[in-house]
Amino acid sequence: QVQLKESGGGLVQAGGSLRLSCAVSGRTFSTYGMGWFRQGPGKDREFVAAISWSGGSTYYADYVKGRFTISRDNAKNTVYLQMNSLTPEDTTVYYCAAQSMGYGSASHRDYAYWGQGTQVTGSS
Repeated sequence: QVQLKESGGGLVQAGGSLRLSCAVSGRTFSTYGMGWFRQGPGKDREFVAAISWSGGSTYYADYVKGRFTISRDNAKNTVYLQMNSLTPEDTTVYYCAAQSMGYGSASHRDYAYWGQGTQVTGSS
């Protein structure tokens, strides 16, 4: 069973930074594509960033390009999301997800495993 646990969320002033972490249980982390998504109340789940199993390919939603960076450490079974220049519009719950195909994807339907989410709040 694969389990994901996010951490690092919190309250930050506009223009500030946060780094989210997602620790993944299981021996096959290094074969998974990983993604970060976000979802607010009453809204659809929204793609943020994804990374391939090796870390060689990364993908970003247009609205985070140049501000957010996804990375992974396969030795630590952890994926990260560095978020800079946060705005109040980034306020929502962020989820990490694991994809067994390994290539990374912007579609939440391609991910079989999900964490429980971590709240990020950007104050004005």
